[in-house]
Amino acid sequence: MKYSEIINSETPTLVDFTATWCGPCKAMAPVLEQLAAKVGEKARIIKIDVDKNQSLSQELKIQGVPTFILYKKGEIMWRQSGMQSLTFLESLIEKAQ
Repeated sequence: MKYSEIINSETPTLVDFTATWCGPCKAMAPVLEQLAAKVGEKARIIKIDVDKNQSLSQELKIQGVPTFILYKKGEIMWRQSGMQSLTFLESLIEKAQ
């Protein structure tokens, strides 16, 4: 599935721009797993490796990892770099419903 198809969904989509060498990204992995378990079908959570997807990362001006972007129907609802808490991400997804 193409990136544009994923983000144009009615379902809120949280995209985690990550890298294998990034310590904070590794620390976020269990948080995102818990988030996925909590929100279930309410949202889609995907990871994109910036090193394997350099053209997309450049197009979106991803400067640091992790960077999170929450989309709904192709619109950016929220964007932030750095570690985020489970409760904060969960509240963002609830608001995007």
